[in-house]
Amino acid sequence: MTNHLPPRRTFSVRARLLSVTGLAVVASVLIWHNQVTDLLAFDSGADKQPVVAGGPGGSPPPQAPLKSTAVRKTPSATPTVSPKPKPKKTPTKTSKTTGADDKSQYSEESIEGLSPKLRTRLKKAMTAAKAAGVPIRINSGRRSAAKQRRLFNEAIKRYGSYQAAIRWVLPPDKSAHVQGKAVDIAPQAAMVWLNKYGYKYGICRPYDNEPWHFEALTTPGKKCPPRKTSSAAELG
Repeated sequence: MTNHLPPRRTFSVRARLLSVTGLAVVASVLIWHNQVTDLLAFDSGADKQPVVAGGPGGSPPPQAPLKSTAVRKTPSATPTVSPKPKPKKTPTKTSKTTGADDKSQYSEESIEGLSPKLRTRLKKAMTAAKAAGVPIRINSGRRSAAKQRRLFNEAIKRYGSYQAAIRWVLPPDKSAHVQGKAVDIAPQAAMVWLNKYGYKYGICRPYDNEPWHFEALTTPGKKCPPRKTSSAAELG
């Protein structure tokens, strides 16, 4: 009887070869699968984080300046307002007459409303008095006829009669104040000084009962005329 190898041995070698080949294929498939998976993961990361090239020496690349998106406002044109024309003032003429109802344009405490002769003389007297330490203040110079009439009417009520009133206040048509030819001064020292030295400037005190009342009654440097008792003497 001849001894032969059993056919099982041949099958065993082939099976082993197939097993090794199969393992190699499986290993190749696994390796390919891993490579594909890594490749897919790399591509996905590349999509999420884009690669930016660096600048020289590894420094960040210069970024392009961002354009300002601010909207420029065009200045609105300011409406031109034309200036309103100023109303023209019409100069009013002030009458210098001394009629019964006219009003004086001068302050009673000023020498400007006095007659030229009295004003000039009084200026000189006031300058001299001031140099002597005695200032002269004007209480009442030129008056309006309306005010003189009011003062006269008040005097009648105060003193009780026309005759008593004219000793202190004359009617407008007889008053030297309305004509700008008389002045009442203050204080007491000024009255004393002008009564004593007024003749040098042609200024005199005309009434005994009014030490504050002065008029231009003489030539400068000459003696003053005798005083009258009161202003009632002016009416006779």
